[in-house]
Amino acid sequence: MNAPPLVSLNHVAKVFANGVTALDRFALDVREGDFLSLLGPSGCGKSTVLRLIAGLAEPTSGAVLWPGAIDADHRGEIGFVFQEPTLMPWASVADNVWLPLRLRGVSRHDARDLIAESLALVGLEDFAKAYPRELSGGMKMRVSIARALSVKPRLLLMDEPFAALDEIARFKLNDDLLRLQRELRCTVVFVTHSVFESAYLSNRIAIMSPRPGRVIAEIAGAVPYERDGDFRTSVAYAELCRHVSQVLTRSMTDGRLG
Repeated sequence: MNAPPLVSLNHVAKVFANGVTALDRFALDVREGDFLSLLGPSGCGKSTVLRLIAGLAEPTSGAVLWPGAIDADHRGEIGFVFQEPTLMPWASVADNVWLPLRLRGVSRHDARDLIAESLALVGLEDFAKAYPRELSGGMKMRVSIARALSVKPRLLLMDEPFAALDEIARFKLNDDLLRLQRELRCTVVFVTHSVFESAYLSNRIAIMSPRPGRVIAEIAGAVPYERDGDFRTSVAYAELCRHVSQVLTRSMTDGRLG
């Protein structure tokens, strides 16, 4: 909890061209090594926060700061996983993973080892020549994660990546994601609507108010943070889920802090 901030959102507001205020007085530090979940109702600005961090949008006021950084452009340090796998249907799995490297001018030949390594990390090393139509929904999402990992991100942004999957696939990918973070030592910001998912994955949970979104509570994950197969049925997990649910419910009604 005492790790230095990797990126800070300093009293950020975001107003869209149609006049909708997505965020107001949004303040949050993302610390090195965090698995930080953003939890809140639909339309509260969670995805907007990710886009601001990624540099895909600019705040109307306030600032997105990278303390201690020298380079002003941080897009090269970021991997982004969207709600949908967004794979190119005409391209093989390997060529889909190659895409962000290709956009950086890395040839297919030079990217070969990075592609293979990324697919191995998500357990798809045997599917490099397959096409998206031949994959299950969970496998497609694994390809999307491998694509984000191919650039060796310092920060991985994930926008409800498992929302459309069945519960069995979702649980498996949750476990795989925690393993990947431990292996890669990257920082993760994860958007979800699920109390249970946020409580399982996170060492920190930031609960957001209804639009215009702001952080109204931060909750620490259960101890010990490293999860195993028994954690989902543990008393600590049940108590954390109950607490997060209570704070989220209050945020929907009167905005009081948890």
